[in-house]
Amino acid sequence: MAHRRQFDTDQCVPPRRALECRVFLMSAGDSMAKNPAATPKYIDPGCAYCPPSVQACRAGESAERGPGFCPSKIAQGEIDGAWEIYQDPKIKKIAQESARVEAEGYCQWTRVEEVVQFAKKMGYTKIGIATCISFVELANTLSQILESHGFEVASAACKHGSVAKEELGLRDDEKIRPGGHESMCNPISQAELLNSRGCEFNVVLGLCIGHDSLFFKHSDGLCSTLVAKDRVLAHNPIGALQLADSYYSKVWGPERPEKRPKLPREGRK
Repeated sequence: MAHRRQFDTDQCVPPRRALECRVFLMSAGDSMAKNPAATPKYIDPGCAYCPPSVQACRAGESAERGPGFCPSKIAQGEIDGAWEIYQDPKIKKIAQESARVEAEGYCQWTRVEEVVQFAKKMGYTKIGIATCISFVELANTLSQILESHGFEVASAACKHGSVAKEELGLRDDEKIRPGGHESMCNPISQAELLNSRGCEFNVVLGLCIGHDSLFFKHSDGLCSTLVAKDRVLAHNPIGALQLADSYYSKVWGPERPEKRPKLPREGRK
C-alpha cells in the first residue's frame, strides 16, 4: 500500500475519539492555518453522494480521483488510525476471514451459509441467537442448521422475563394492545444471557429497531444480523429505499427536495 501515509501516533489523537481527531484534521498543517482557502470545504464524509462512475476507492485511486467529500480527502488521519486497529491479531483475523467468506461465497452462498462459514473459519464453537419472539420458529430452524454443522447453540427470545412495559415507564396507551399485559423487549438481558453462556458469535434475528442497538452494545461476542425486521415489507427494509420515489414516498420528510441534489449539504450553495 505505497500510497498510505504512515500513521503518526504523536500527531493524532486515538482513532476512536472521532471528534478530537476531526478537530486535529481541520487544524493540521501550517499552510492550512495560514491560508484559509486551503481549509477543506467538507468536514463530514459524503460517500452516499459519490457517483457510480467515480467510486475511486474500488480501484485504489481515492487520492487521485476521490471527490472533495471523499474520506481520503478530509480524514486521512482517521483512516490511518483505523488501519492501526487492524494490526491487532484478533481484529485482523476477523477482517481476513470476512474477506475470504466474501470471495469464496460471492453470489453463491446465502447469508445463512455465510454465517456458518464465517463461524467455522473463525474457529467458533458456540453461537448465540438473539431472536424476536415472533421469529421463534425460524430461530428453531437456524439453531438446528447450526447444530448440524457441529456448533453449540444458545438462543434467547426478546420477551423472556415477562417484564411488563409499565415497569419501563410506559403508559397503557403507549402499548401495542392497551388494556392487558404486554411484555417489554429485553435485549440487554438477551445479551447478558448469551454472554454468560460463552457465546462467541451472536446472530440477530428480527430484533426491533433500537432493541437491536441495545443488544449490540451489551453483547460481548461479535454480532451479525441475519434478518432486519420490517413488518410492512416482509422484513425487506431495502424495499422502502428502492420505492422511495413511488409507492413508499411517505418515507420523505417535509424538507424533501424537488430535485435530488448531487452534492452533500456542505457542498451546496
